[in-house]
Amino acid sequence: MATFIDHTVIHAQGGNGGHGCASVMREKFKPLGGPDGGNGGRGGDIIALVDPQITTLMEFHHSPHRTANNGKPGMGSHRHGANAEDIVLRVPSGTVVRDSNGEMLADLITPGDTFVIARGGRGGLGNAALASPKRKAPGFALFGEPGSSRDVVLELKTVADVALVGFPSAGKSSLIAAMSAARPKIADYPFTTLVPNLGVVTAGEVVYTIADVPGLIPGASQGKGLGLDFLRHVERCSVIVHVLDCATLEPNRDPLTDLDTIEAELSQYGGLDDRPRIVVLNKIDVPEARDLADMVKPMLEERGYTVFEISAVSREGLRPLSFALAGLVEEKRAADEAIEMPRIILTPKAVDDSGFTVVREPDGFRVRGQRPERWIRQTDFGNDEAVGYLADRLARLGVEEELVKAGAIPGCTVMIGPEENAVVFDWFPALGDAHQGPRGSDSRLEVRPENLA
Repeated sequence: MATFIDHTVIHAQGGNGGHGCASVMREKFKPLGGPDGGNGGRGGDIIALVDPQITTLMEFHHSPHRTANNGKPGMGSHRHGANAEDIVLRVPSGTVVRDSNGEMLADLITPGDTFVIARGGRGGLGNAALASPKRKAPGFALFGEPGSSRDVVLELKTVADVALVGFPSAGKSSLIAAMSAARPKIADYPFTTLVPNLGVVTAGEVVYTIADVPGLIPGASQGKGLGLDFLRHVERCSVIVHVLDCATLEPNRDPLTDLDTIEAELSQYGGLDDRPRIVVLNKIDVPEARDLADMVKPMLEERGYTVFEISAVSREGLRPLSFALAGLVEEKRAADEAIEMPRIILTPKAVDDSGFTVVREPDGFRVRGQRPERWIRQTDFGNDEAVGYLADRLARLGVEEELVKAGAIPGCTVMIGPEENAVVFDWFPALGDAHQGPRGSDSRLEVRPENLA
């Protein structure tokens, strides 16, 4: 039997980009035909995709670790590495993606909605792509960028128009079975419903979904019983239906007390005060229950509730209830259509935004920025020419100029990246961007500090 899981943690790791290739064409009568190293392939992404055929997060509960493949490295003869395939995680409609701090990253409702949980790294450029008039035959290539990793929480919130709430054994499962084609488990003991059940109801031209939420008890909003686990499934519903048991034999139980108890739990959970309520007095096929329903109905109407007396067993009163719910659902849908979509404001980057920052620290100067940090990850520090190319890129970006403005002097310590993963080096200003020397080397790196005076 499949287990219903509506909350799980995913450990996602995007694939690394493939390394670029440093190669020189060598053919007969063309001993040095120019650089022909191909680029590395892109690493695979981890993507969440809404699939209407999926109803639970069970697959990810049992297999929470998902790692995408790495991109293939480039090769000679201008052969680029293959991109890795993305890993698609098929999730139910209504899945909310949150980060480890609880901040919502995506709300996936419509079938086909996607969200990239972890991105794969870019492939490194081969030396053919790095060639320029000043550097005609680079003796290096760029490393592929590492893929990103992230832990996210997947939380399923049922997408339904109507939510049936009430005490265990109040008749919610029987009601949804009588109004729709759903066939939930029904028995004469509490907590027979352990998972939310969905049914589709047709009332005239209106088709809507109805959810049978597992029974609530006092203290559900603090974690007692099953309430806290499934109260989230009420959040998306347009209408809340209180199913009250008029035939209960339990002491200290009556429809008014049950209603007050469930309303208190909904209020403590929060965010549901704006949902219209309908009260259903169930089990009127029992004579004593009918008498009790006739007695409490005027009291409930005085509180402002719309009340229906029904029997899920004999189906008495179901048709008026079905059309009343359809009317409320239509009103909610019309109101949602009338709401204007928020205008998306795109703020362009300021013309003086360099894309990086230079901060003076006790141990030296720290450079932070997306491009400098990415370039650091892509550099082969065992190749002097690659290091010289990095120095040229940083100089063109304006890093050296900002270091001078911040008070840096030749020989001081410069750190690029965050504290836990920074590259530290002694900084000496570049002497020019013209590369001279054999492949794989850069004569500028042979300059000693004593020669800079």
